[in-house]
Amino acid sequence: MTQAAYVRTEMAPEKAPPVTSSGIIGWMRKNLFDGWLNSILTIVSLIAVGALLYEILPWMFRSSWTANSLNECREQIKEVYGPDASGACWAVIRERYAQLTFGFYPSELYWRPILAFILLLGALAPVLFTSLPRKLLWFSGLYPFIATWLLWGGSVWGPLSALAGFIFGFAALKLITPRYGAILGVISAIVVAILWWVAISGPVATTLESLIPISLEPVKSRNFGGFMLSVTIGITGIAASLPIGILLALGRRSDLLIVKALCVGFIEFIRGVPLITLLFVASTLLNIFLPPGTDFDIIVRVMIMVTLFSAAYMAEVIRGGLAALPRGQYEAADALGLDYWQAQRLVIMPQALKISIPGIVGTFIGLFKDTTLVMIIGLMDPLGLSTAIRANQEWNGIVWELYGFIALVFWIFCFSMSRYSMYLERKLQTENH
Repeated sequence: MTQAAYVRTEMAPEKAPPVTSSGIIGWMRKNLFDGWLNSILTIVSLIAVGALLYEILPWMFRSSWTANSLNECREQIKEVYGPDASGACWAVIRERYAQLTFGFYPSELYWRPILAFILLLGALAPVLFTSLPRKLLWFSGLYPFIATWLLWGGSVWGPLSALAGFIFGFAALKLITPRYGAILGVISAIVVAILWWVAISGPVATTLESLIPISLEPVKSRNFGGFMLSVTIGITGIAASLPIGILLALGRRSDLLIVKALCVGFIEFIRGVPLITLLFVASTLLNIFLPPGTDFDIIVRVMIMVTLFSAAYMAEVIRGGLAALPRGQYEAADALGLDYWQAQRLVIMPQALKISIPGIVGTFIGLFKDTTLVMIIGLMDPLGLSTAIRANQEWNGIVWELYGFIALVFWIFCFSMSRYSMYLERKLQTENH
């Protein structure tokens, strides 16, 4: 008698997925032609993009790179492509790229900002990528003082004496905190650092320079310009606004009435004032409140105002991340016996920063783009230099080439920050593990 099996006794051979659901065709079907509405929108978008590229691409590639003026550029294009042809005059970028990059920085000293930028990449690497050795963070902490010396020059003892202020402040924090608490420790650290910078730093640096003269040729701030100026202000504001924003966010959520009132007042005042107003204060009004003869560098003043402006917005972004944490996380930190600062460092703040990554990076991108506002107060950022180039008789009338090049460079920086944000979000994704 024959028995029939109703359960398969061996695995069925694997089959390839349907062509319409895998590969490029599957991706297009899922993302571009998923339903009649998406299909119509995709087709309309492709037509619009195609029409735009049909007009732009010929203009971009019918160009001249060797002309020395706008008229010469147009003549070269007509000579090659016909009397009615028009094209881009990229020769202005070839001729003025150094000015757009370095402003009026002395050409024989270009190696200094180039070296500072290369070292910047090395300083950012251990901060952005945790797989690198943590010992490299020491270089990241020293980089601001190295870059200051390279860009502005002068005596090496000036940046080193400024660094000493942070060291003494940190030492005061470590000595006072165990005995009198974290608040008095922080206040003591700030007071010690300020006293060092105001009263002691200058004479010490002068004495050391007379004993061991180590210096670079000084460069005035008025010679700074171009993308070098934008990157300097932008990176400084980004690096300084995050820790200040964290402290402001914690202060706003504090139970100490005075601390909370000061933080709320600062945040609301800064967020209620346009950045351009703060820049005008930095460039003109601030000198009124300083002692006569005080030389307060204009770029440093702008950095301070940009940092404070960004820190106020950063505080609200981080406060949103703190508010999004469930109450159980705070209770868990208390159950572990952690004090306030240990709980913030080990439990609360890592989760809040993870939640706030999109808002933090968005604030960074906005800050970097806002560096172009310094043109209003007379600093020659790329847009300010483009106006000066267009005022030159040889390039009077050129517009799209300069603005397009500047927009491309800013897009590269901002897009890089956006992609890193996405990488960091994927790396910290833990809900599915």
